[in-house]
Amino acid sequence: MILSAVVVVDANNGIGKENKLLVHFPADLKRFKKITSGHTVIMGRKTYESMGKALPNRRNIVISRQPGYALTDSETTHSLEAGIGLAEGEEEVFIIGGAEIFRQALPVLNKVYLTHIDKTFDADTFFPELDKNQWHEEDREDHQPDEKTPFSYSFLTYKKG
Repeated sequence: MILSAVVVVDANNGIGKENKLLVHFPADLKRFKKITSGHTVIMGRKTYESMGKALPNRRNIVISRQPGYALTDSETTHSLEAGIGLAEGEEEVFIIGGAEIFRQALPVLNKVYLTHIDKTFDADTFFPELDKNQWHEEDREDHQPDEKTPFSYSFLTYKKG
């Protein structure tokens, strides 16, 4: 199984503020959907609650330490390890947040699909720094501001090893 993270970060590795994404922009949403559709996504409870429902066309696994936490549209489990275990045998599984789940997953990730926004936002939640001795850039697609997105950004894929 390939264990991957999908994340949007600003220039300071910020990923959110008050349990919300820093910014929504169509190109990133389209990329996220293309990468994760038809696969399993694993997320923390706060990430799930910020979305309000399971993502369509994906198997959703939500991690919560709250005893008895259950959802009708997603599988729930008590730990990242248990969530990964539920997805055993799948080709690629995606960790989609939040910060604590990313931090726990980083040592076991194989790949990171990262959208880097060339701007700083007011963030209170951050993605862990990738150690450049362990991770190498496998793919990069740079984009300039346009009528839909008022900042430059890059789609990056990092692979461990």
